[in-house]
Amino acid sequence: MARATNVVYPAQNTRYLAEHIVGAKYIEFPDTDLFYFAGNADKVLDEIEEFVTGARPLPSPDRFLGTVLFVDVVGSTQLAAQIGDSRFRDLINGFHQLVRRQLDRYQGRLVDTAGDGALALFDSPARAIACAEAVRDGVRALGLQVRAGVHTGEMEHGPAGEVRGIAVHTGARVAALAGPGEVLVSRTIRDLVAGAPIRLDSRGVHELKGVPGSWEVFAVVS
Repeated sequence: MARATNVVYPAQNTRYLAEHIVGAKYIEFPDTDLFYFAGNADKVLDEIEEFVTGARPLPSPDRFLGTVLFVDVVGSTQLAAQIGDSRFRDLINGFHQLVRRQLDRYQGRLVDTAGDGALALFDSPARAIACAEAVRDGVRALGLQVRAGVHTGEMEHGPAGEVRGIAVHTGARVAALAGPGEVLVSRTIRDLVAGAPIRLDSRGVHELKGVPGSWEVFAVVS
């Protein structure tokens, strides 16, 4: 094994060695680290495991593909200051009750309610979008506005039933871009719901804080 741009032990030296050992397998990694336990060590370990056992390591059984929906009340701090803590608490309780009713309707699972927001998990992007729209429309009767974000990706279950992973962070960042009454989805969702009667308008390409790459975000048009 060699690192392609390692200046201490050039890759061509290791390649030459492999070519002169009968039955050798040569693998080159596209980075510079001198030690194999540095850099992307997981790929190195995967190759070693396959060489020793004859089989590639299986993905973690704790990982699964899911759709996350983030929804939170817009302007909650200002609203609480205007109407007082007691009235605001009643409104938020009403908001959470509405979220739970719509989750039952669209087969979602409530993962967390943090203050004036909620995180839910779905196995269908289309149902997650429909739920987001239902919550958005329903809170108008409470005099509230919400914003929502939807994303699909691989994630993991935590020990307390929470979900975690870069997909969860991506969903939260997408939701943070939404304006009042807006449901935003990632480009992943756009691809997954192709052919469904869901109209999406591009809101441009964004850098999502802490998430690699650039992401095009789309707004759901009712």
